[in-house]
Amino acid sequence: MPDAADRFGRLGWLVLSVLVLVIDQVSKAHFEGSLEMFQQIVVIPDYFSWTLAYNTGAAFSFLADSGGWQRWLFALIAVVVSAVLVVWLKRLGRDDTWLAIALALVLGGALGNLYDRIALGHVIDFILVHWQNRWYFPAFNFADSAITVGAIMLALDMFKSKKTGETVND
Repeated sequence: MPDAADRFGRLGWLVLSVLVLVIDQVSKAHFEGSLEMFQQIVVIPDYFSWTLAYNTGAAFSFLADSGGWQRWLFALIAVVVSAVLVVWLKRLGRDDTWLAIALALVLGGALGNLYDRIALGHVIDFILVHWQNRWYFPAFNFADSAITVGAIMLALDMFKSKKTGETVND
């Protein structure tokens, strides 16, 4: 019978996913209630602003103008990926902390954007990184940031595993 520490070393990381989901949804609600569409509040002149944008597509507004079917495709993908991540988390060993954090971040971000997509029909974005008025990175949100950080951590873990000759857990 696994003890409490063993359970935390596995599915206990779902707490981090829930934390990401909550921070994501609270921040989206705050900015949606505080800003008009495309309004910008400059935080760091020439580099960083808050804004409000709705994305009906995927990353970088991919398929945003496709008539609505993409909402359900991206929702289905998020559900499948989330299920895979939960199973992967469950199978991790107690010493796989770095990998568990990475998976939990991706899972929390995926669930945050999935909620928006299903409940609202679009994902709320509010972070705008830019350089003066010459270059703008597409607006994004906390969930996107968690997914990105988690994906980078996963990539680093894979490189570390290859370099040290570690094998991937079954």
